[in-house]
Amino acid sequence: MFTGIINDLGDILTVNEKAEGLRRIVIGCGYNPDSIAIGASIACSGICLTVVDRGVTGNRPYFAVDAAGETLGMTTAKHWTAGTRLNLERALRLGDELGGHMVSGHVDGIAELTTRDNLPDMARLKFRVPAEFGRFIAPKGSVALDGVSLTVNGVEDNTFSVLIIPHTLSVTTFGSFQVGARVNLEVDQMARYAARLLASQPR
Repeated sequence: MFTGIINDLGDILTVNEKAEGLRRIVIGCGYNPDSIAIGASIACSGICLTVVDRGVTGNRPYFAVDAAGETLGMTTAKHWTAGTRLNLERALRLGDELGGHMVSGHVDGIAELTTRDNLPDMARLKFRVPAEFGRFIAPKGSVALDGVSLTVNGVEDNTFSVLIIPHTLSVTTFGSFQVGARVNLEVDQMARYAARLLASQPR
């Protein structure tokens, strides 16, 4: 589990095809590789991936993950190449501060940035989501975009807006996002459960 609070910005060093539908992705990071266990989970721009290797190349710490066909088909990972920047979050440990909201790292789909309004020191971003996910997004609710926990400001049909504060712009990939950017979307788990319960009620 994760909280959507990014604690490192990484960048992809290499992407290699391991087998049909399987890619080995090596990610440069600021983590001490000795602190990363093989088999540990790290959220990479919102995708929970399993560490299969870690170490140092040159002076740069890195960890490696494998992305299989389902991940490549449902997320932006299919477009990752050397140099792609990623929001990183280590898995939650007992006793850690819950600063965002509960995030599983299981991506629901892809959202597209349709509008960016640059405000003094901030940015208002509007995203369009696939129609089946619009019902899970509500004003003042939570959503994870590329692994970042955000509060929804407004909702209209299958679009919603979020306000990105200066700190988030500086420590995540959001500072460089332009219209047309596609991001990994994870809807709030509580909203999903509530919708499921309502759908199961007798009419």
